[in-house]
Amino acid sequence: MIDFSEMWGDPATDLSAAWILLPAGAASRFFDAYEHADEATIARTRGWAVVRALNLIWIGQRGRLGLPGGKPTWEPADYATLERVLAAN
Repeated sequence: MIDFSEMWGDPATDLSAAWILLPAGAASRFFDAYEHADEATIARTRGWAVVRALNLIWIGQRGRLGLPGGKPTWEPADYATLERVLAAN
């Protein structure tokens, strides 16, 4: 698989995974180590992480309610994502 997003897209879409996948406090260390993450890019990563977390919470709620396509384990994990994003300075 070839990911061309950084060639013509916004790298913030991919970098938002730092908020979703890493534990609390690790995203800032990740961005410090990533050479191309200026403040504007980091702000966009936060926005993308919130959008993705809200979508995944919706999928988790569908699972908790027993609706098709739902994944109940996603809901708590993505509430944790929102907490990490909102707690970051």
